[in-house]
Amino acid sequence: VIKSERINGGKKLLNSNKSGAAFNQSKSLTLPQTCNREKIYTCSECRKAFGKQSILSCHWRIHTGEKPYECRECGKTFSHGSSLTRHQISHSGEKPYKCIECGKAFSHGSSLTNHQSTHTGEKPYECMNCGKSFSRVFLLIQHLRIHTQEKRYECRICGKAFIHSSSLIHHQKSHTGEKPYECRECGKAFCCSSHLTQHQRIHSMKKKYECNKCLKVFSSFSFLVQHQSIHTEEKPFEV
Repeated sequence: VIKSERINGGKKLLNSNKSGAAFNQSKSLTLPQTCNREKIYTCSECRKAFGKQSILSCHWRIHTGEKPYECRECGKTFSHGSSLTRHQISHSGEKPYKCIECGKAFSHGSSLTNHQSTHTGEKPYECMNCGKSFSRVFLLIQHLRIHTQEKRYECRICGKAFIHSSSLIHHQKSHTGEKPYECRECGKAFCCSSHLTQHQRIHSMKKKYECNKCLKVFSSFSFLVQHQSIHTEEKPFEV
């Protein structure tokens, strides 16, 4: 049986025959007495049970990857009508969810919840591999790639793959020759901010050791000791 629905500009096609089997009662399931006469709909793929055929149909899309709800504005597709409805708010510009701490507004309640953790310092998402915690679920997902060594971001020019998109962006500058990060001390330019930071340590470490006799400054302690022998008339490196 194929049924068609239309929800908020998205069209859904549903084939109920693929969704699983219906049972009046199963010996493998312990049900409350009030549910004894109700049908139980079981997913044939993972054996998860549901009380309604419609809920099972929505669940089935997890296995099929089906996304029948399409946004008319941008063409993005979704598995559920509710997800399409939430997405469409981003096109309207409406931001009904406001943070009482700083006044920042969001289009979705989940975005506000994620934002509020920045004020509370709460980090509810914990990595099961190393115990590190994160304030947002996408940060945890990004972190997990370190453990799995999943490299989703591939350079189209040379094929090199990276765990993080930021690493790919930095790498691509090596092909273009772009060096937007310039040292204010010497004018040397770098493709990545991290490379600039590493370079700037050279300047910060220079002329660190000062002679208390003549106030001359040296970049290393050994140079200072060698210089001070001039004042003491010692030759520290001679045997």
